[in-house]
Amino acid sequence: MNKKWTALFLALALVLLAGCGAAASNQTQQADAPGAPERESVIISISSEPTSLDPCQGWGHGTTPLVQSTLVEYRQDMTFANDLAVDYSLSDDGLTWTFAIRDDVFFTDGEPLTAEDVAFTFRTAKESQSSLDLTFLEKVETPDDTTVVFTLVKPTSTFLNTVATVGIVPAHAYGPGYGDSPIGSGPYKFVQWNKQEQLMLEANEGYYGTVPSIKNVTIIFQDEDAAFAAVKAGQVDIALTAATLADAEIPGYTLQAVTTVDNRGFTLPLSPDEGKLTEDGYPYGNDVTCNLEIRQAMAYAADRDLIASMALGGFATPCYSENDGFPWNNPAVTLTTDVAYAKELLANAGWADTDGDGIVERDGLKAEFTCIYPSGDSVRQAVAMAAAEQFRAIGIHVIVEGTSWDDISKRMFSDAVCMGWGSSNPYTSYSLFHSDNMLRDDYYNPEGYSSAVVDGYLQAAMEALTVEEANRNWQLAQWDGTTGTAMQGDCPWVWLVNVQHLYYVRDGLDIGQQQLHAHGASMPLLQNLRDWSWTD
Repeated sequence: MNKKWTALFLALALVLLAGCGAAASNQTQQADAPGAPERESVIISISSEPTSLDPCQGWGHGTTPLVQSTLVEYRQDMTFANDLAVDYSLSDDGLTWTFAIRDDVFFTDGEPLTAEDVAFTFRTAKESQSSLDLTFLEKVETPDDTTVVFTLVKPTSTFLNTVATVGIVPAHAYGPGYGDSPIGSGPYKFVQWNKQEQLMLEANEGYYGTVPSIKNVTIIFQDEDAAFAAVKAGQVDIALTAATLADAEIPGYTLQAVTTVDNRGFTLPLSPDEGKLTEDGYPYGNDVTCNLEIRQAMAYAADRDLIASMALGGFATPCYSENDGFPWNNPAVTLTTDVAYAKELLANAGWADTDGDGIVERDGLKAEFTCIYPSGDSVRQAVAMAAAEQFRAIGIHVIVEGTSWDDISKRMFSDAVCMGWGSSNPYTSYSLFHSDNMLRDDYYNPEGYSSAVVDGYLQAAMEALTVEEANRNWQLAQWDGTTGTAMQGDCPWVWLVNVQHLYYVRDGLDIGQQQLHAHGASMPLLQNLRDWSWTD
């Protein structure tokens, strides 16, 4: 570690451990590292620490790997721009993708990046069977140093979405410890990682693109309370915060709320309880939520603006699908709150409050079930309780219960769950709703949703040869005017809100135009780190 970073680490450690030190002034409020150029450093506080910085093990998936380059990258509108690639093409049968890559890219150890590094990365990632799904990839070939040819098992329209988040690793320097001390060719290079404390990066001066104006980056891993205290003490330049803490006015900082597709809603088991078990031996089915009119009544009774206000202080937006705001979302899935219609749905199906306890029933079965959420997640708890209060107004009693993720993994097939998703890859819709994924242990389709019609649309979307064709089928899977995964259709989910991601940002720090954030408020913040700058 060079003297500059040693000084920064020691200064920061003293502040964090001793809890002392006055906030920096507007003129010198940077990292205060002795000798560091003014306005070239930033200290970031986030809550989630990666387990590895190895793209072959999951690093960067769904966002940007920072240390490594990618073949293509997302534009602001979620279309694709070249990164390492200078051109790419798809064969007429949709099975072969050919990429021409730059010949002027070097890893930070001075070695050139070639097509073989790209091929090595994807082969290794496929073999690792990490969170990156490459089951559709048959082989990768390199005719020369600047050409990569991917052959797929079947047409896969989401291939570019996957490629956009896979950082390229160096074949010559890859090994078991790579994820703890990575070499890459991205806009930033790795400096040091003190696990459970902080990660240090610095601008890659040999980067083939625009070198970041922020040269030194320190990412600190803190929970909400510690991050809030660090902001109040002026120890960090930007910090993730929670809605419950976002009403404070802190001199020298401005609260910034970022729009997201980080959704919260209820998954609702679709089968009756017949005493059956999943392949892993867990009960599935629920005699109340298996009724379409129950699910749809909840969907129409939910006042999503009120839930956002009650549960999250207004730092959320109404949610109607897993895809809100993306080009592949169907705008027809939007619902208007209609409590009268919700009650009518129940009454027409024979549900009535016959004993005056405020809960409707039918054939001796009360409209009552449990919705579980992970204990300690105040957002999910608040959302679930606010929604439950609204559902009680139409005679549906939802018992909200906090429990462990281990317990949720066993009960999610028979109880409702306050679940959260959100991804920049439309493949999420396939994972959530295709019948191949029902009742598995990966949280995607615990409600057991299955529809031959929707399966057809999802398969057509995956096999489409153009973005337009794929998007059309993603939208039809949601709602084709008759059926679909939308709440006015089969309603396997009752979607409630997209939570905004909230950050206290030091005055003068420009974090650029944030893309629509996916699930998880930590890493999406950093996807445009190379564009950040100090403005005064």
